[in-house]
Amino acid sequence: MAHWPTIFQLYLMLLIVHVVQFSDASRHSPRLFNLFGSTTKDQQTEDIGTTWAVLIAGSKGYFNYRHQADICHAYQLLKKGGLNDENIIVFMYDDIANDPLNPIPGVIINNPRGLDVYADVPKDYTGESVTAVNFHAVLLGNKEGVQGGSGKVVASKPNDKIFIYYADHGGPGVLGMPNLPYLYADDIIQVLKFKYESRTYNEMVIYVEASESGSIFQGMLPTDWNIYVTTSTNMYQTSWATYCPGTNPPPPAGFGTCLGDLYSISWLEDSESEDLRNETLRQQYLKVKMRTYNNHSSHGSQVMQYGTLHISNETVSEYQGSLPWNLNTKSAQSSEPMGVVDQRDADLYSMWQTYNKSTKETQQKEELLEEIKEITAHRAHLDSSVDVIKGDLLGKGHETVRNEGAALVDDWKCLKSMIRTFETHCGSLTQYGMKHTRIFANICNNGVSTEAMDKASKLACSKYKLGAQWNPAFVGYSA
Repeated sequence: MAHWPTIFQLYLMLLIVHVVQFSDASRHSPRLFNLFGSTTKDQQTEDIGTTWAVLIAGSKGYFNYRHQADICHAYQLLKKGGLNDENIIVFMYDDIANDPLNPIPGVIINNPRGLDVYADVPKDYTGESVTAVNFHAVLLGNKEGVQGGSGKVVASKPNDKIFIYYADHGGPGVLGMPNLPYLYADDIIQVLKFKYESRTYNEMVIYVEASESGSIFQGMLPTDWNIYVTTSTNMYQTSWATYCPGTNPPPPAGFGTCLGDLYSISWLEDSESEDLRNETLRQQYLKVKMRTYNNHSSHGSQVMQYGTLHISNETVSEYQGSLPWNLNTKSAQSSEPMGVVDQRDADLYSMWQTYNKSTKETQQKEELLEEIKEITAHRAHLDSSVDVIKGDLLGKGHETVRNEGAALVDDWKCLKSMIRTFETHCGSLTQYGMKHTRIFANICNNGVSTEAMDKASKLACSKYKLGAQWNPAFVGYSA
């Protein structure tokens, strides 16, 4: 018992030293001294993180109106949801609002009864700055890598969340851009890998509207990168334009083009009609999947999901904003089948609608008819020449059977080389011809050499007169 005072004194001295050290450490790292849950405002903001958004319309031209309309609509949704302009980055060619064919100059709508979605949209990357290189640099936060545009990039931190939405034409393993080259799956996945390894985001959600868009991620995107993706189609299907003239529901009088895309308007209109603080990403995915199926008709597609699926248990508000601005909004969405047009035919369809509704024999009408004839002829040439090359190199009816869940192609450099070889002799693939990239992938998967491809392409297209508008020497290569 005589030793207890001494032991107590030693214990007390050690306790004092420990408290002093802990207090000193807490001045340098406030997180250490958070035993009672007290935090500074800056710390709370850092813990919660910032939501970033990148919106990309991959096309240009009035007859591709719908893609930029989708993107503008998405901007309005995110802005009203509470995201700041400094955290929303918009890619759009910006050539449709003031196009002479637009019946309401300076206005873009995404729904027959919709309001203007063009007002106040940031002009971050427009015209010639809407490129694959800039998209890659923006997502990686690489200011030095950006060429033109506002210079705004995703300067995200480890606790931040990122929402990416893309709308345009696509093909197996490829997404369109208004300036060549296109976006390819291997490059997209490589950029996402760099972003993941840089540890500059917490979670990411990607929505993709494009034909065969599932092929961008199937067999390519790991499940542990904290990235959740939904696509408008699987890796084999086309996507669909909607709110088109001559369909139900049609656009307002005077619009000779489609206003939106089926998958896109499905998620956008759902987000406008629900309290996103209560709806999960999975709930939205299931509703969009059902609507995009279009009453289980042949005029619909199968919405897919890839990546880190447990992220879908989070609320949509984590990525699209959470202000209750939309609680009283009555959305125009319907459970009835939608009138749609094949994504690849929508531009020609709209051109014909515009031509047929024109009552005057004007020079503009004649020029439009000539453009329709030229586009139709080039597309027929693409289809026939690819078929000839396929028969020469693979044999008629031969298709490479890939394992379920496998990526489109094993050698992406080979695929791009085959596309460039084809375009050298046969002309630009264009947004329509992207559908043929599966044939080129099969040629690679069968071990066909570039020399054999060069010979077959030259033979198939030797008699085709390659005009300047289809010549890759003038317009650039797709790959």
